Amino acid sequence: METGVDRRSVWPPEELQRLNEQFKTQPPEALLAWAAHTFRPRIALTCSFSGPSGMVLLDMIARFNLDITVVFLDTALLFSETYELAAAAERRYGIPIQRRRPALSLEEQDRQEGPQLYARDPDRCCQLRKVAPLAETLRHYDAWISGLRRDQSATRATIDLLEWNTRHHLVKINPLAFWTDRQTWAYIHHHQVPYNPLLDRGYPSIGCTPCTRPATVSDPRAGRWVGFAKTECGLHTA
Repeated sequence: METGVDRRSVWPPEELQRLNEQFKTQPPEALLAWAAHTFRPRIALTCSFSGPSGMVLLDMIARFNLDITVVFLDTALLFSETYELAAAAERRYGIPIQRRRPALSLEEQDRQEGPQLYARDPDRCCQLRKVAPLAETLRHYDAWISGLRRDQSATRATIDLLEWNTRHHLVKINPLAFWTDRQTWAYIHHHQVPYNPLLDRGYPSIGCTPCTRPATVSDPRAGRWVGFAKTECGLHTA
């Protein structure tokens, strides 16, 4: 199969199932290497610089010098620790990180939607500041790598290594789908991977500052959008 061509219509379920079986017994690095070769240059990792999984994948990409674009969705509402980690990672790994911002600045959003939209309608705020910028970004790619793991939440308990994403019409790759939290942290400590210090301060799940609170490890998503029946920003739904 040629690389660098649009393959958005050539991944039937049977092929994805075959690949999932093939890579299920192989390390994530093998899947990343295959994906880089198969989809380059139209492949990207989205890294939030908040959770440990994205940092593991970034480290793997750098260690094996894989031709994979790294995208950082900057909502302009993130913790200072998140921005500092992104800058430190760019220096450490020497990988240019493509920062994607919403179409509206916070001031423009306040004028259009009213102030503190996140406190009134967090779904709408996430749509404007996360979901829409991601959709615009992924229009230029045939494969999208994420750090999702099955053990992160009930909504992620059935994800596979490779999936067809109907919203963005591309192959979504979750190399750490079957890893546990313990495996993830073991990798970080073994390879001395930098991570967000808020993870050591009672924030097991980190997003934007207005919508993130400390939470228990047993329910890491409980600290997100407190007071709303919401546990996902929308990036990884549908």
